[in-house]
Formats: sequence, structure tokens, C-alpha cells
Amino acid sequence: MESPRSTDRPTLVSRATRIDPPAFRAAFDALDAPRTVWSAPGEATVVAGGAAATLTADSPDRFAAVRDAAEALFRSGDVHAGTEAARPRLFGGFSFHADRGERDGSVAESEAAAVPEPTGADDGGGAWSDFPDARFVFPRVQVTFADNGVWLTVNAAGPDADPDAVERRLDAERESLSGLADERPRPPRPGIEARRRTTTLTDWRAGVEAAIDRIESGRLRKVVLAQALETDLGADLSWGATLERLAEAYPDCRRFCIEPDAGGTAFIGATPERLVSLRGRTVETDALAGTTGRGETPEEDEWLAEELLADAKNSHEHEIVVDAIRDQLDPFAASIATGERRVKRLATVQHLHTPITAELNDDHHVLDLVESLHPTPAVGGLPPDAALETIRATEPFDRGWYAAPVGWIDAAGNGSFAVAIRSAVVARRRATLFAGVGIVADSDPDREWDEVQLKYRPILDELERD
Repeated sequence: MESPRSTDRPTLVSRATRIDPPAFRAAFDALDAPRTVWSAPGEATVVAGGAAATLTADSPDRFAAVRDAAEALFRSGDVHAGTEAARPRLFGGFSFHADRGERDGSVAESEAAAVPEPTGADDGGGAWSDFPDARFVFPRVQVTFADNGVWLTVNAAGPDADPDAVERRLDAERESLSGLADERPRPPRPGIEARRRTTTLTDWRAGVEAAIDRIESGRLRKVVLAQALETDLGADLSWGATLERLAEAYPDCRRFCIEPDAGGTAFIGATPERLVSLRGRTVETDALAGTTGRGETPEEDEWLAEELLADAKNSHEHEIVVDAIRDQLDPFAASIATGERRVKRLATVQHLHTPITAELNDDHHVLDLVESLHPTPAVGGLPPDAALETIRATEPFDRGWYAAPVGWIDAAGNGSFAVAIRSAVVARRRATLFAGVGIVADSDPDREWDEVQLKYRPILDELERD
């Protein structure tokens, strides 16, 4: 993206106003593609649609490419936000591996145009065919559900961005979205008609045993191996209804929906794992590794949690992640503080969780931290290069954006990113789910297989019929 050539006219215009709260699903369904949803504990929930600008990168230096393009986009702006929550932001994410794309280093900013339905949307053309190595959207319309009310933001970008046109659009969208109600009942779950595993149990055992051999030889300390589950659905999937149900079942998770183009596919999830959030020079992140199930009774639930805290394998796996995150933050940090290890309870699983905070030694862009932290040992392994090599050699599918960073960036270089686990690529009648598990020296292949199946449940539960 070229830098602005003149400051006589802003290249970014943003206006915001408070509106009567619309219903979430009604707002989601009313907005133009590509749509984005972002919701995280302690943050405002955003539902956005359309694209005033799009930044993409297909290259190993995708983090730097997006950072530079974002800084150029935000460099010259005419912004009246009204409140911090309604500020203009870029929403998107990255691929797990660095070199999925054409390696042409392209970064582009463009006005959104009509795009034909992706050929891979529902025809087996590949779950990730519409997702480049990096893609961020500057939404044309943004609805923000904040503590101080619901805000509508309208954006424009490019040399023809016009404040008067943006204000007219703001008035029109306010009339359309303010107080918009759900007039239709929530669609039922679609049901699953067919399932296809990309990894057989036999191949899984062989892959885990090969990874353990590498660990015992000293080439690896830990590696995270994943599986993919392809499903054919019995009815059309309502993305808005699915996101509503995930919000009800997983209120403490980071929920997201990223639609790459004009409505063919979307990447959705409810992840318990924050990668990093940056505000000023304050950094927050989490170590999340070590898993057990939920009990049938409160007493069994508590017993499982105590067993998880005392389990040597899970404690070892968790400590590897904590130490690695501290090491990854160290070049940027004036100080790092590690909180108390605890058990994080979700609807279907329990995890060992350690919060980590840091104060930076200088001003840094959030994408500098994202690049340093990804992939954490909780989704990749250690040493990173050996773990990534093992993942590529073992997994018979493309991870795409699974277990990669998704989130948002603002003009100040602040942002919030999650690790995109408990996730799936969804289409009208198809969903591909992803889940993984950490392998260390004393891992048991069959137990790890069972844990992967447990981690499918957050999305699988929203697809199966009641």
C-alpha cells in the first residue's frame, strides 16, 4: 500500500454515533460481507461488515507487511469516534505456517468490490482456499456493544474518502440498524449427516510415537499435533445463530468470526487462549496447556481439577509453555510478572492456566509481539523450528489459520489477539473442525487421541441436532 502523498485530504475518514441496541443476530445478518465478529472478556463486542480497505499478505514476512500497511492506512485520518470503543480498527488474522501463499510479498489496500462466491465454499475445493497468509479488513460499518452503550461507526478509506459521504452513510445505517430486532426464531442446529477424519487412529499412533522418538533423542522438547474433522451438514448453517450459542456456552472465551470474501466461507471459534493484548506499554497474555474433562457432579469436577494440578505430564507441558512465553517477551519487556497457576473451567474441558503480564521497555506495535509469540508452545512446540518441521511431516492437512493469531489493530498500534483454537471453517452445508494436543516424552497416543475428540466438542455441539 502506498503512503499518502498529501495531507490536504485525509485518506481515512471515520464517524461514530450512539444507537439504540440492535439484536446481535439481526445486526450480523443485516451487514454486508465480508463480516467480522470479535468478542473477548473485558472488551467490547464488535460486529462489522463490508470493507473500506483490505490488507493482505502472502509471504513469510506477513506480520511486518501488515504492520507497515496498517501504519500507512492510519497515517492520515479524519476520525470522530465519540468514544474509545468505537474507534476505527482493522480486524483479521494470519496463517499458522509462514509460507502457505504464493510468496509474492503482496500487500494491497483496495475498496471492496463484488466478489463471486468462492469455488471452495461448499464443493470440497479446500477449507482454506479463501484465506491468504494474512488478511485484515477495515470495515465499512462497525457496530460496537460497549459498557457505555452501543455505537455505530462508518468508515471510508482511499484518495476518494469524503467526510460528507461518510456522514450521510452514518445517518442511513443508524436508521437501518438502531433497535433492529430478531423477528425470526433462532434457527435450529443443522445436524451432521457425514463425518470424515483426515487422520486415522493407526496413523495417529504412528505420528505420536515418532514425535516421542524425536523427544527422547533430544531433537524436540514438545510438539503439538492436530487433527481435522470434515462434516457434511443436514441443513443450512446459520453463522449468526451459531455465534449466539457459542456466546451463551463460552462467555469467558474469545469468540470470533472472520468472513474472507462475499459470503462463501467463514472461520469461527470460541477460544480460551489469549495470545496477547497491548494497551500503551502494558501487555497481557496467557499460558494455557494441560487438559482434563469436566465431571458429572461438582465433586467429580473438583476431583478432576485437583488431579490436573497434580499430574506430572500436564504440569511439565504447562511449565514449558510458561517459560517459553517469558523468553519470547523478554526482548521487549522492562518487567514480566507471572500469576498463580490455576484451573480454567470451560463447558467441556478444564485447562491449566497461568496469566502473564509485562511492561514494555519502549513503544512497540502489537504485531511485533504477535510475531514474537506465535506460535506459542501450546500450539506449536519447542524448539520452534523442529516442532514446525514435525507438524508438517506428520499432519495430513493444511492448518490454515487454525491455532494462528486472530484479532484487531488500532491506529496507536494497540490490539488484541487470540490463538484460534476450538475453531472451524464453516460454509452453508459443510464445516471442517480442528483440534490438537501437546505431545511430550510421557504422552500416551490413545489418551491424546481421546483429548483431541474432547476438544472438538465446543464446535461439534453447535452442529449436532438437539
